[in-house]
Amino acid sequence: MTGDVHDFSESLAFSHAAADMPFWREVYEKAFPLMSAMVDHRQDGEHQRAGIDRSIVLTNSKQILVDEKVRGRNRKTGKVYEDIALEFLSDEQRNVPGWVCKPLRADYIAYAIAPLGRCFLLPVPQLQNAWAKFGQAWRVSCPTVRAKNNGWTTVSVGVPVPVLFKAIGETLRVRFTPTETSTVTPDGLVDDPFVDAIDAYDAQHE
Repeated sequence: MTGDVHDFSESLAFSHAAADMPFWREVYEKAFPLMSAMVDHRQDGEHQRAGIDRSIVLTNSKQILVDEKVRGRNRKTGKVYEDIALEFLSDEQRNVPGWVCKPLRADYIAYAIAPLGRCFLLPVPQLQNAWAKFGQAWRVSCPTVRAKNNGWTTVSVGVPVPVLFKAIGETLRVRFTPTETSTVTPDGLVDDPFVDAIDAYDAQHE
């Protein structure tokens, strides 16, 4: 399904200019209540070369690595797009994978639609797992967005938020081959070593 080219590259081009917008601190303070600091990595360096725009530091010193995407109004039409444009080709001519399917060091994609005051935190492993499962179907059912740059074209697919988050949610629930943790003794009692271990621990600490 092919949609209009709505200057997605232009919308994302100001993401660097938007680095200091106050909404980022608001977003991260709400998303990570234990945040103690946030560090901008947009200067040229190891983080930026790895596609990491910002790190969030929690009070326990844990660092969360974030790749930020900012989407604004279409400068030609003034329209605001509410879907999430997943870039699967960063260079169509050379068939270079986009951020939804290439290896990333970031823990999250922070996808902010600035005029709507909405930011979607997309966990990278689950996002890319969802793309591997549903990407082909989305490319058929959702609008394709081609953005021409200087010498290359990026290609994305605009996936509705409920559809994307349902797919991400499915990756968090994993089915495996059923395995019994207990056996039934000849007298009909259930022998469960895990329960026995817990009972033994409780008895020692009574």
